[in-house]
Formats: sequence, structure tokens, C-alpha cells
Amino acid sequence: MNPLELTRARPGEAFTVTFDGRPVTALPGQTVAAALWAAGVPAWRTTRGTGRPRGVFCGIGVCFDCLVTVNDRTNQRACLVPARPGDEIRTQEGTGRDDD
Repeated sequence: MNPLELTRARPGEAFTVTFDGRPVTALPGQTVAAALWAAGVPAWRTTRGTGRPRGVFCGIGVCFDCLVTVNDRTNQRACLVPARPGDEIRTQEGTGRDDD
């Protein structure tokens, strides 16, 4: 069963953000992480040095595994940042700085 049906949730109108240039649908109140997960994207950051993929680990803003670049701002915790219409979200490579 759909979780929205179980809770009788009535979210507002869906909107679009982009992730690495592709459109992703989000709902009002969703975090960037929730919108990406719902779109089937499990990872959106790579580690320094080894380039291993990372996504949500703790989901409460403690671990920093979910860092992402939102509207050219690096090091945004996807599990805490609310998705907004028109957001441009990008995979963050390493620290998100050009000097990695």
C-alpha cells in the first residue's frame, strides 16, 4: 500500500528540481535527500581520495555523508535542506572545492 494512503496525507502540488541536469519531482516539505531517494537516486556524493559513492546514512544531519551542492552552494546536508522549486542539485565530488 502507498504510505500516503495509509496516513491520508494530502501533500501540496509537486514541483521540479534538477539533479545533475535531469528533472526530479519533489513534494512540498520534502528534503533534498527524500526527493532524490523517491526518484531512485541512492548516492549523490563521492568521498575524497577514493571517490566512493555516498548518500544518506544517519538521516538527521550528524554524519555528513549526504553532502550535496545546491544552487552552487557546496557542503549542503541533503537530509536537512528542504527542496525548493527550481533548485539545481549536483553530485558533490570530494569536498566540493576545486582544489581536491
